[in-house]
Amino acid sequence: MLKVWGRTNSINVQKVMWLIGELGLDYERINVGGPFGGLDQPDYLAMNPTSKIPTIDDDGFTMWESHAIVRYLASKYASGAWHPNSAQDRALADQWMDWPYNGVYQNLIIAFLGLYRTSKEERDSDAIFRALNICGGELSILDSHLASCAYILGDNISIGDIPVGCVTYRWYAMDIERPHLPNLEAWYARLQERPAFREHAMIPLA
Repeated sequence: MLKVWGRTNSINVQKVMWLIGELGLDYERINVGGPFGGLDQPDYLAMNPTSKIPTIDDDGFTMWESHAIVRYLASKYASGAWHPNSAQDRALADQWMDWPYNGVYQNLIIAFLGLYRTSKEERDSDAIFRALNICGGELSILDSHLASCAYILGDNISIGDIPVGCVTYRWYAMDIERPHLPNLEAWYARLQERPAFREHAMIPLA
């Protein structure tokens, strides 16, 4: 049975769990990280020397790094569907999987920490405002892309949608003012129709 180490409210664990849910794979998830600890234990470090989450064990094959895990599971269990067959489509999926971590997510974290982890007295409102403006500008790029397709690669959902979908959930879950991005909103609505996305990615922000 597939084993997954990681806590449910980690965005990187959510990417893996969302795909596992979509593929209907049997799994066991073990809570580690955050309040659960365990990342510095010798048995965990033997599997994952980075001391981060997630880590998987698929019938004795262990690996870490969420995007690599998503690609591996899709390739092994859903080639041609979630994992595109053509080299070009795989490259485009990779492009969009990595894209939100070049600007959107870093600034979303700044805004989240400022709004949800910092007292009003200590909050840097200017930094939060700048971060949210950057997020809105970056997400407008995705909105333009989605003007001509239902999902990242076209008519069908793929691994390209997973990291961006998890980031987008956080964008809409935060109590903030947002620019109107109609194509992004329509795509996000389509994601919310998927039971696996609702169960594994739409975890309330702590």
